[in-house]
Amino acid sequence: MPIAEQQNIAFGPFRLNRRDRSLTREGVPVLVGGRALDVLAVLATTTGETVGKETLLDQVWLGLTVEENNLQVQISTLRKALGDGWIVTVPGRGYRLVVPLATVAPSPADSLAGKPSIAVLPFVNMSGDTEQEYFSDGMAEEITTAVSRVRSFFVIARNSSFTYKGRAVDVRQIGRELGVRYVLEGSVRRDGNRIRIAAQFIDAETGNHIWAERFDRDVADIFTVQDEITHAIVEALGPAISQAERQRAMRKPPENLSAWEAYQRGLSHWSLSDDVSASRDFLQRAVALDPRFAPPHAILALLYLGEAALGAGPSLSESVRLAHAEARIALELDPDSATAHAILAWVFSFQGDPAAALDEAETAIALSPNDPQGHLVKGRILVFSGRYAEARDSLATALRLDPRGLTAPSVMVHNVYCCYLEGDYLAAETMARRAIRGSPELPRPYPWLAAALGQLDHANEASKALDAAIAVSPSFFAFITGNRPPWFRIEDHDHLLDGLRKAGWRQANLDA
Repeated sequence: MPIAEQQNIAFGPFRLNRRDRSLTREGVPVLVGGRALDVLAVLATTTGETVGKETLLDQVWLGLTVEENNLQVQISTLRKALGDGWIVTVPGRGYRLVVPLATVAPSPADSLAGKPSIAVLPFVNMSGDTEQEYFSDGMAEEITTAVSRVRSFFVIARNSSFTYKGRAVDVRQIGRELGVRYVLEGSVRRDGNRIRIAAQFIDAETGNHIWAERFDRDVADIFTVQDEITHAIVEALGPAISQAERQRAMRKPPENLSAWEAYQRGLSHWSLSDDVSASRDFLQRAVALDPRFAPPHAILALLYLGEAALGAGPSLSESVRLAHAEARIALELDPDSATAHAILAWVFSFQGDPAAALDEAETAIALSPNDPQGHLVKGRILVFSGRYAEARDSLATALRLDPRGLTAPSVMVHNVYCCYLEGDYLAAETMARRAIRGSPELPRPYPWLAAALGQLDHANEASKALDAAIAVSPSFFAFITGNRPPWFRIEDHDHLLDGLRKAGWRQANLDA
């Protein structure tokens, strides 16, 4: 593949980002010149294979006539930067990049500050046809490459994982030898025009299965099938690893947590909505343990915004200010983080700047189309911009990507807003009741239910719903009916208050 086509290349603990011309080892910058990075990019795209000197000269110097010693200088620079054993000279032919086993067997706790480490083993060819070997090997290679793009994971290089090809080795032994927490293994069986692929994701410390799936496909275009299944497996691994990591972190004594584990504890409390204060404490501990770890800054921003949305925290302006600061830090540490861009979109929405918010949401979606946050915040922005049909499309995408997490209740509530603001009060009532049944502790749908019933002239039900809206959270009700929150258009806020007045709301309801 031409080096210009591959912007991010991962091998062993290294990540080469061609767009910003940088090289890191386990997140720590490695200082290397631009020409050396170009040489490394060519070698890294064919890890384990010999690349001829002429090929390197042609691809790196792009048609310029240069002497071979220029290449030798860059190879020498790379060897000093990477360490011994990475670049091998093949006499009379060229060079090849290898990943020495000793460099990819750290203890799991040491890999990327304790982040989950994964080995993708070669898939077993069960077809009885050696010609199918290329496909089974290709599946493992494609999955390795795809998972390596996920910055939260440390992925063992292909040529280390492939040392286990054809060997019956217990996954716990593999975990110890490669220093990984998780192992993905699988098999491929082809019968005529049908192909069956089985994949299992295993905890290498316990040998327990975390996730397993089987795929049966017609083989019309073998490479399309390969891409489709790779995408499905990688998409499934994210939630499986997140759940396993949170359970692992929850079992560990708080005083022994790494930055990654403290972050997972914070996520666990946040996702369960059981203790926002505890979530904030663990996230702040993660930041203190590793100030350059971006994700906890991003989730801290969401916590502050959650307080702002409920009228809790020090004040709306202060909560949004704190959220803005944390989102900016997250982006400075990781400019390509889709989550951080999505959260900045939330911040701009809360500040009443829908144009800037939509720009950030679109950036988040472009960076990671499968991250629900970008689609969710885009839906929110569109709702409060009066673009209801577009909003529903974005909200539906967010729900499809995260049907069981925190996205689901938020999508439901925003659909309530959508129905009410476009005047479909019966649908708003139905959606609000459904939202309350699903998450009765969340105060946001209650006022909208009361307002919808008020607009429908259901006086008795509206009065009861109004009492419930005030009772579930007097502070939120006062916030939503007080000064217009910045994300509301004037006419939309007036529309909500009109429904509440028809439900029987008066200022005295709060003063009583």
